[in-house]
Amino acid sequence: MSGERKIEEVERGVAPSRSEILVRFVTTEKAYILAEKYNYIVLKVVRSANKKSIKELVEKLFNVKVVKVRTLIDRDGYKKAYVRLAPEFKALEILERFGRG
Repeated sequence: MSGERKIEEVERGVAPSRSEILVRFVTTEKAYILAEKYNYIVLKVVRSANKKSIKELVEKLFNVKVVKVRTLIDRDGYKKAYVRLAPEFKALEILERFGRG
């Protein structure tokens, strides 16, 4: 029953809840370089998530200010979000705190 409801919500354009958006952190070497040099964190999210919901999720979950969100669909079928943080917040610290669990 809930699967049918989710399909209907996606068809109507209803964004998923915060707990359903985040799949995992991307902790590759490239992700760490982006965190160091450009203050980005890289996340895998569900495909139905939009930029606004990703921004709200990151701001509330990690208590930071998001400057920009860029997305792409990866070959696994998930959406990959590149989230740029405001200069006063350090992406590398967030990756070290949450990405290794």
